[in-house]
Amino acid sequence: MLRLLKPTTMSELKQTPSQTVGPYFAYGITPEQYRYNHRGMADHVLYKNTEAEGERILIRGQVLDGEGVPVDDALIELRQDATPEGFGRMGTGTLPDHHFEFDTLRPEGSGNAAPHINVIVLMRGLLNHLFTRIYFSDEAEANASDPLLSRVPEARHHTLIAQRSLENGRVVYRFDIRMQGPEETVFFDA
Repeated sequence: MLRLLKPTTMSELKQTPSQTVGPYFAYGITPEQYRYNHRGMADHVLYKNTEAEGERILIRGQVLDGEGVPVDDALIELRQDATPEGFGRMGTGTLPDHHFEFDTLRPEGSGNAAPHINVIVLMRGLLNHLFTRIYFSDEAEANASDPLLSRVPEARHHTLIAQRSLENGRVVYRFDIRMQGPEETVFFDA
């Protein structure tokens, strides 16, 4: 005989993440976003080593849908290849206003490549994750010679360039990811 167990109250239920195809294991990937009481395997701090050399920066942004509305259940992963610690993950539902923040070191360029950070976006409605890059507004010369960025129409470069500002003495780069519309972020094939 099959018996279905029911929670005694609605408060015992956990939110199930939106996903077109599954399974999607929120409790292991972004437990903070769904208010589980444990931490995920990766978080928003890409460099745990406080002795690491380089300029500490904060990357902040939102994932916006075609109407410009923040997406509250996207998953953002960042990867910097300079070090094994250069991986971070954050869900856009983790912070109150549905933005993401990554604490990292400013990357250096390599060869002809301008300083950049690789980004993966996963969210509802996507059958496959998307790839993009973050370039930096204060690296105009390096950006001009970057082999990948040079293949993007110049009128679309701004969708890949994070804007630098100072907040309370901290360097912050703003990088919004627009999923659709005239300002859609440029996405790359794997």
